[in-house]
Amino acid sequence: MHEERGPGQARPARPAAEPRAAAAEGVRLSKVMAERGICSRREADELIERGWVFVDGRRVSELGTRIDPSANITLAPEARREQAQRVTILLHKPVGYVSGQPEPGFEPAVSLIGPDNQFDRDTAPRFHPSNLKNLAPAGRLDIDSTGLLVLTQDGRIARQLIGEDSKIDKEYLVRVEGTLIDDGLDLLNHGLELDGRKLRPAEVEWINDDQLRFVLREGRKRQIRRMCELVGLRVTGLKRVRIGRVRLGELPLGQWRYLREDERF
Repeated sequence: MHEERGPGQARPARPAAEPRAAAAEGVRLSKVMAERGICSRREADELIERGWVFVDGRRVSELGTRIDPSANITLAPEARREQAQRVTILLHKPVGYVSGQPEPGFEPAVSLIGPDNQFDRDTAPRFHPSNLKNLAPAGRLDIDSTGLLVLTQDGRIARQLIGEDSKIDKEYLVRVEGTLIDDGLDLLNHGLELDGRKLRPAEVEWINDDQLRFVLREGRKRQIRRMCELVGLRVTGLKRVRIGRVRLGELPLGQWRYLREDERF
């Protein structure tokens, strides 16, 4: 039954159409943004709260908003400028530093990031204290390992390197001692399990009598050391020399530099 209106009575205004955005059965906006590589989920929530995210041309500022996963998502110019200012740092981590949170008796690797340790051949601008805000390691490197460690303010880089769907490979030089069991090299390449889960295929080869080269596409805790133990070897030294297309190169031990604009993992 239709409501009757008197002469001159205005028709009630129709509510503005929501972007394909608010379907209860949709996907959280922050999740879609992360999956598309726009930013991390944490960063997405920050951008949404600041009103810097648009879905199908409509501003969305409510956390938890669900959208059609095929919707068009754009960022305000302020968000793009802020993303462009985020830095990614490459550190040659020494033994004795932890990648993440401090542990008793050990300093975090981020404590090495400062003007005194910046590589003198770094062509990027000199260090600024704002570079330390929200700077976090994108992956781990054990206390007793050395080599290339990435620290970043950019959630897109972090997801690329350590997200569940990451396909970025990492190369290591590994010194060992002991006697390799029969078929040990084959097992290192594609036949081992850790914690009841089969490892992804690896590339492992001898470089000389006591050194192996590993290329991995996953990062289980102390993975290389545990793999070697399963085939009769003990790791005496481990150095990461490459992540994706970015190499440690001539970066001195304990020093760092910025990821250049022309570099991609």
